[in-house]
Amino acid sequence: MVYRVKDYEAILTELNGKLWDLAEIRFEEFESSRLTAKVLEEHGYAVESGVGGLPTAYKAVYGSGSPVLGLLAEYDALDGLSQEADALEKRVRPGTSHGHGCGHHLLGTGIIGAALALREYAEAHPGKGTIIVYGCPAEEGGSGKTYMARAGVFDGIDIALTWHPGTMNAAMTGSLLANCQAYFRFHGVSSHAGAAPQKGRSALDALELMNVGVNYLREHMEMTDRIHYAITNTGGISPNVVQAEAEVLYLVRSRDNESVKELYRRVVNIAKGAALMTGTTLEIEFDKACSNVVPSDTLGQLLYDSMIKIGVPMYTEEERRYILGYRKVIGDKAADNDAGLLPEFDMETRGRLCREHPLGDFILPFEPQDVIETASSDMGDISQIAPLLQLQCACFSLGTQPHSWMQVAQGKSSYAVKGMLFAAQTITEAAVSLMENPELVEKAKEEKKRRTKGRTYECPIPEGVVPAAFRKKGQRVLEHSLPASACPVSR
Repeated sequence: MVYRVKDYEAILTELNGKLWDLAEIRFEEFESSRLTAKVLEEHGYAVESGVGGLPTAYKAVYGSGSPVLGLLAEYDALDGLSQEADALEKRVRPGTSHGHGCGHHLLGTGIIGAALALREYAEAHPGKGTIIVYGCPAEEGGSGKTYMARAGVFDGIDIALTWHPGTMNAAMTGSLLANCQAYFRFHGVSSHAGAAPQKGRSALDALELMNVGVNYLREHMEMTDRIHYAITNTGGISPNVVQAEAEVLYLVRSRDNESVKELYRRVVNIAKGAALMTGTTLEIEFDKACSNVVPSDTLGQLLYDSMIKIGVPMYTEEERRYILGYRKVIGDKAADNDAGLLPEFDMETRGRLCREHPLGDFILPFEPQDVIETASSDMGDISQIAPLLQLQCACFSLGTQPHSWMQVAQGKSSYAVKGMLFAAQTITEAAVSLMENPELVEKAKEEKKRRTKGRTYECPIPEGVVPAAFRKKGQRVLEHSLPASACPVSR
């Protein structure tokens, strides 16, 4: 029997559009969370809201027995990406500064679609498996899943399943960087910059010296390391006043949690040195972190086989014109050299496929990779707990960049919806295979055990740290160090 996601197309298309319209950002996804949970509840799932201490997170359960499959839904948007739907130029949508520039409305809707189809399987096969849908907030800059993992929300799952909207269809492989984020606040002494400069101690000087020091550090990091910062408080706009306060937010990335810990220590020491040089004091507030992704070739092959079995979507002439309109804006060169979400994949093969299939209606051959991509995701923490199945599906024109107005513009289109339905059907097919072939589950677990050397998960967010959005007024959790590594990846 085929469990068809397409039977729920009308429900899913409406849900996708509503999530796109809402475009709620990290830890503010109250209505998006409610809407996705409501669809699950209406189809028999038992929903528990506010799991892991996060108001916009939830857990929805259906079925019984093993394996226990965790489906990971997201629905957070990004600030600064307001954009009208279907426009071929940058055009701000009135009334909001937010936009779904990473396609998480599609991601969440697709997971709901898979859950609805899998409910039918669980109903027809009692005891063959438990389906748990996790509503996961704040992937963008909030590490919502990491906070949930620290609370034990994902304990007991055998396999985790998810996907990500992209520009082509492929099983995701390789790893992503671990990271941590912290605020550095310098406190000085104000004074008249002209009449009494000797009495002032500039917090802004300290911040600038820290940034200079970190820029010199960049020469002496591993090639995969990344350090980013945003100045969030310059201490004022009057140049004749020595700035007594200044703040900068740093994001530190490295190949695994242990490497992040060491790189973060070096950044902290630079900040301490800047404070010492300027006679200021330093306060460090730890914000969030996430772990590196542990890849699974076992599940990657399963996903590829499932996609091949289903076959890529068929597009109408109207959808063809729609996508080629964006391709014209992007340019053939950029579209034909699209890296997708697998930058290290065989460039010759990918380039040929992009040229031969300008609609992105192809499936990249499965190719296990040892590469560590330089992005990060809190999916990494889930992969440390259970084997993680991830795929990307074509929802945007080839060459469309993530976190761009162009990705927001395409997010409600029928082309994007077809990609979402394809992802949901692929996850459904793979999940049924796992429930009917328990040896696949065990093989994936053995691979994870080998890659992590059998080490158990340790959350990289220290106890006591809560998301900034939920801290009480004036509450600050000061941290100068990270906990020990979770699980470095072994190749």
